Amino acid sequence: MKDTHKHQGLRNQLVKTITKKGISDKNVLNAIANVPRHLFMDSGFVDFAYQDKAFPIAAEQTISQPYTVAFQTELLKIKPNDQILEIGTGSGYQTAVLIEMGAKVFTIERQLELFKKTKLFLPKLGYKPKKIVFGDGYKGMPEFAPFDGIIVTAGAPFVPNPLLAQLKIGARLVIPVGDEVQIMTLFIRKSEKDFEKHELGEFKFVPMLKERN
Repeated sequence: MKDTHKHQGLRNQLVKTITKKGISDKNVLNAIANVPRHLFMDSGFVDFAYQDKAFPIAAEQTISQPYTVAFQTELLKIKPNDQILEIGTGSGYQTAVLIEMGAKVFTIERQLELFKKTKLFLPKLGYKPKKIVFGDGYKGMPEFAPFDGIIVTAGAPFVPNPLLAQLKIGARLVIPVGDEVQIMTLFIRKSEKDFEKHELGEFKFVPMLKERN
């Protein structure tokens, strides 16, 4: 499948939509404008790829709504070459947006089917994470810590302490916390022991799973 002028036009419309919803970071908007979301979706949903909606992908997971991707990404305040840990690779769309912004991405997926598919697929599009692993997102990647930012793309029933511990001083963790509905929560590490916490509204994510399949 190709990326055409028509797709680019639809992405430009999508950027206008999420700008109206409050996304203002130019780097985030440029990344959304550049990443071909339709290539990350099952063929049955391709015609809807540039609607601002979540859609099903394999393993009972979803590709997040573009606004949600942009909202979480904006909260990270990414600078080029930042080391970002992503919990929940999924389709790879969020991963691609982070890489498009110049981040060095370390990403974890615990659905084996998705891990195998996305690991092969992302490099074909020119998006190469520093590391993509099959494993437990609750543990993070201590061997590559500390990170400039951590993003969790599934609903977590609680905030995993290992993720907080893997932040640099001044770094940010963006995580949707809750069971049925999640509160988008931002933690900023102020010192070894101090974290600033912000709650930023309700979102709905698939649950963050603990045990591997």
